[in-house]
Amino acid sequence: MADKYFDRKEAEELLPTLGPWLEEARDEKEKVEAFKNELAQVASRIMVLGGTFPPLSDLLRKKSVHDKAAEHLVEIINRIQDSGVLVKDLDIGLIDFPSLLDGEEIYLCWKLGEEHIAFWHRLDEGFAGRKPLDEPATGGTPPQGPRLQ
Repeated sequence: MADKYFDRKEAEELLPTLGPWLEEARDEKEKVEAFKNELAQVASRIMVLGGTFPPLSDLLRKKSVHDKAAEHLVEIINRIQDSGVLVKDLDIGLIDFPSLLDGEEIYLCWKLGEEHIAFWHRLDEGFAGRKPLDEPATGGTPPQGPRLQ
């Protein structure tokens, strides 16, 4: 059971805040991964060359950048999740909003680049099981499909 459930309107009201946070988190994740890749390349060069002196001052500076990026990444993810939203995939900017559909716990599903929340899925289905929401976000015509509570 989730601590908080969102209806579509509540979830969409958070998108202008969550979108930039997700983009920022992706940027920080890229910095973390870039350092790890560079460190692996340095280790490989040392092994291939039979031992060499790595550029320690440069690596220490980059490690400091890595550590700050990793710390900031954790802060952003915590900020998002503290709002009741679940971060599912940073690479594509995928998040889920716990919701209820006819008394069943589901997720409203959104990813960066989508204009509105237009999909939902059951807890055990994930992104591949996304189904379109037929209910308009605010007012409009009566829903033709499942009714969110």
